[in-house]
Amino acid sequence: MARITTKTPRDAPPPDPMPDRVEPCLALLVDKPPRGPDWAFEVKWDGYRLAVHIEPNRIRIITRGGYDWRDRFPTIADDARRLAVNTAVIDGEAVVLDEKGRSDFGMLQRALGRLPSSYEAGAIVFYAFDLLYLDGRDLRRLPLRERRRLLQPLVAGQEGTIRFSEEVEADGEDFLRAACAHGIEGIIAKHRGKPYRSGRGDWWQKITCRRRDTFVIVGFEPSTVPGALGRLLLGARRGGDLVYVGGCGTGWSSELSRELRNLLEGMATKTPAVNLQRKGAVFTEPLLVAEVEYRAWTEDGKLRHPSFKGIRERADDATVFELD
Repeated sequence: MARITTKTPRDAPPPDPMPDRVEPCLALLVDKPPRGPDWAFEVKWDGYRLAVHIEPNRIRIITRGGYDWRDRFPTIADDARRLAVNTAVIDGEAVVLDEKGRSDFGMLQRALGRLPSSYEAGAIVFYAFDLLYLDGRDLRRLPLRERRRLLQPLVAGQEGTIRFSEEVEADGEDFLRAACAHGIEGIIAKHRGKPYRSGRGDWWQKITCRRRDTFVIVGFEPSTVPGALGRLLLGARRGGDLVYVGGCGTGWSSELSRELRNLLEGMATKTPAVNLQRKGAVFTEPLLVAEVEYRAWTEDGKLRHPSFKGIRERADDATVFELD
């Protein structure tokens, strides 16, 4: 599709400078959905939060931690180049969908090539849910309903990698029940009248079927099955240090168990990243993080009933859970 070229009237205000990076708006975890006509609801996508920066001579794909991962998402970059805009910043989530249309973080990790996979980069879909900048105009001061109104014609109906994240017209509690029943991680509620604000606040809220966070892998315990993984040892941030928060021993297949152990054995170290002594444990360099689903915290600060959901590189450190 050809790019749109517009003439600027002599009395028009000068264009807004395009931001080099926008700190993302983050949803606040709450127990139940808000009520009222000012709230819009979307599926909580289970993937990588990205901001797609479109400029005349380049495409950048910026992670939540501020890294340009264009080379890891070439299909998103290719489709972004075809959008009918000169300049834009689009906020959204990169996912891979399973056979039932649910986003699956483990499948995304395999498509990105961290573990052996039959999934290719072309399986990745970018669900766009906000528009922060468009053709010389910074849209962050506008209410969400206006930003979405400008975003929809740019990406809605696309058959390629970039798609529009639709709002669900439903009562929030009914939508949450339906999402949980279909195996979706949760829902997002957004206030239609608020501007875009970087950081975490109650203008965006997330309601999950179970709690889910990201923890640093600091080691593992071998399984009694030769070559398999028994438990991952996990750490969270506290200030500038890592603190041990327990082990995770479920959530992987036999094949994935062997793949993970092989990967972690290549990162083994004699110096633990946390204050922990455990007989038989293999400590690793804190280079990877695990997505973990769990029910709650124990009184002594450990994860209750954790289940492994996927891995990512710690280079994008902004997502690691931080203890109060």
